[in-house]
Amino acid sequence: MALQRVRKHDVVMVIAGRERGKTGKVLRLLLNTDRVVVERINLVKRHTKPRGNQTGGILEKEAPLHISNVQPVCSRCDKPARVGTRRLEDGHGVRICRRCGEQMDKA
Repeated sequence: MALQRVRKHDVVMVIAGRERGKTGKVLRLLLNTDRVVVERINLVKRHTKPRGNQTGGILEKEAPLHISNVQPVCSRCDKPARVGTRRLEDGHGVRICRRCGEQMDKA
């Protein structure tokens, strides 16, 4: 399995589009379409009918963004950064921040 640039629970910043500059946590990865769902980003309104015990109305939910439009935020330098990889002594690969060199994965 190859290392992914963005993972679930990562804090990312939107770098392109209508929501540019906003940050949020990744809720879901849609790997087959190269998209991510980010918390409280790219909100759309869905008009739903009541079904069973579910109430109807206008619901706001997050729509997916393309993965190329988000960039992980480094926890050390607190800025969006490109992601590199490094092999540890035990052979595991980890993601590193290209800006400061800090390890992005909790080992």
